[in-house]
Amino acid sequence: MNADAFRQFYDYHFTENRKIWDTYIMSLSQDQFAQDAGYSHGSIRNQIVHLIDADDYWFSGLRGVDAPETLDPADFDDRKVLRAHWDQVEQKMRDYLADLRDEMLFERPFPDGEDHVLILWQVLLHVANHGTDHRAQLLKLLNELGIETGPQDYIFYIFNHL
Repeated sequence: MNADAFRQFYDYHFTENRKIWDTYIMSLSQDQFAQDAGYSHGSIRNQIVHLIDADDYWFSGLRGVDAPETLDPADFDDRKVLRAHWDQVEQKMRDYLADLRDEMLFERPFPDGEDHVLILWQVLLHVANHGTDHRAQLLKLLNELGIETGPQDYIFYIFNHL
């Protein structure tokens, strides 16, 4: 386990987020985008807002800054605004990961609260795994709208980036 492995895994995370966005989300009607699904966080829009919130929450903590306010999905009916916000969160994550060093992976980044027992590599793995879970939920919702979706397997990312 080393910092480069986490950078690669997060590149996969960002690539899959963008693939779902560009391949499926942008072609949805506004009704499909905001339609309550009665599943997980609700609409496709709400799922994406939750993904952004979770990434921003954890990486804000890792950067030692206060966690941002939870986003209200209703503020993001405009997909260009939502994508711009997501791009900002992704860039902050990339900036953090660019400075990641191997020895940091075994530090405890949160001195207080329930998260004080966590080791950095555990947090990084959790956030990426959380993203995979919610992308799978997005793919389910898209499939229910009649959209044929594809896999998001890490191994396919590796095969495509050799």
